[in-house]
Amino acid sequence: MITWKTLSSSYIFKSPFGNLRKDICELPDGQVIDDYYVNEYTDWVKAIVLTKEQQIILVSQYRYAGQNIFLEIPAGKPEGQESYQKAILREVQEETGYTTDREPVLLGQFYVNPATQTNKIYTYLLLDAYQISDQQLDPTEFIDVHTFDFKEMHSLIKNGEIQQLFTANAYYMALDFLKENAIK
Repeated sequence: MITWKTLSSSYIFKSPFGNLRKDICELPDGQVIDDYYVNEYTDWVKAIVLTKEQQIILVSQYRYAGQNIFLEIPAGKPEGQESYQKAILREVQEETGYTTDREPVLLGQFYVNPATQTNKIYTYLLLDAYQISDQQLDPTEFIDVHTFDFKEMHSLIKNGEIQQLFTANAYYMALDFLKENAIK
């Protein structure tokens, strides 16, 4: 397969949340695209968090772009040189007050939208989670914590109570892992 050639790149803007880059690209047949826009974002981490009692820990928060309150799994981005495993453990504890003594299980890593975004999302499963503290939210975070029986997740997705792709995707990845590994 022949790849595209980048003839030039320039930034439209840069911010702590991500950058927007405008590239001029040449296709394998010689066509030139003068305005191909690429969103540069940091990789994210997310986790299905299950207690010993098979309760899933979800959070709800207002998402400005979606103009709604969304029920979702804990997620965030690594800070500094933090590993993805340390990042997800930190994010879960900050957002929910929960932690685990077990190693996070990496369920998969996927590009969010490789056509226009540079980042990947790393999906973890945290087993035997327990509450260790109160939430430790950033000043701009307003997050409520919810627990559901893990078996309810399918209904929450099917009934539209969960409307976020990465939460639904993580649930099905965790479900497959749990079935394959006979973990209750």
